[in-house]
Amino acid sequence: MEVMLTSNGYVLDESPQRLGHLEPTPDRELTDRDRLWHRMRRQGYLYLPRFLDVDEVTAFRRYYFGSLASTGLVRRGTDPVDGIVGHDCDLPELRRMLFHDVVPGSQFLSFCTQPAIRDWFGWFLDDEVHLHRRKILRHVRPEERGIGTATQAHYDLVYLRGGTDRVLSMWIPLGDVPVARGGLCYLEGSHVPMMAEEAAAEAADVRPARGMTPDLPGLAEQYDSRWLVADYRSGDVVVHSAHMIHAALDNVDPEERIRLSSDIRYQRVRDPIDWRWDHDWHDRDGL
Repeated sequence: MEVMLTSNGYVLDESPQRLGHLEPTPDRELTDRDRLWHRMRRQGYLYLPRFLDVDEVTAFRRYYFGSLASTGLVRRGTDPVDGIVGHDCDLPELRRMLFHDVVPGSQFLSFCTQPAIRDWFGWFLDDEVHLHRRKILRHVRPEERGIGTATQAHYDLVYLRGGTDRVLSMWIPLGDVPVARGGLCYLEGSHVPMMAEEAAAEAADVRPARGMTPDLPGLAEQYDSRWLVADYRSGDVVVHSAHMIHAALDNVDPEERIRLSSDIRYQRVRDPIDWRWDHDWHDRDGL
């Protein structure tokens, strides 16, 4: 079924000049650190299909939706792991349970520090690594529309000014996220002009604005670039640089499934750390 791709209500230009697809990292490069770094510097991201064990992802997905099922987040009478949206959600109770129980819970920490993730960052960064405690868990329901509902275009460094610019983010779809379900999209090659703009701003002793815009089509025109999308599958991850512009699509899934994802950040422990991120995530924490 064809769907119109939107973000915060803005309709994406789907012409070949403005829309493309993320390039999966070839299997032959997965164990070659130098080639992976060459790809990261060239693209600004590494798209790693089936990086995580699907059973591990499914188990955490079941825990998440199962823990919050009593709030009406998922449709009553369905298997919570399916993530089919409920229409009578108790939002105050959902927020209480999410930020009091799930986000600071041991299950989330264990998932984010599993060997497949932590050991990979240690190998890729060739050093002892630090996981930022502020780890984000995000669900997006299919009925959410309009400005402010999907993650607007930004690059992560604007929220991590107190630390190193060499921090790496990992976006993890927790279950299948086809484009209609509202996954992340990346502005092709945008890490290059952002690095240049950051360098110029540092020389002038100013800082670029924290946010950018919900207008993804306008941003693609401004930088004469394409938004890159993917039909993510359970187990896939994307690792991206702190300078790479990205945003989320609206969830227009005709199956009415919730998009569930996490984004976490690792860096070398010897590099400067933004200690504002040394607390559990809350959507009102000011970052």
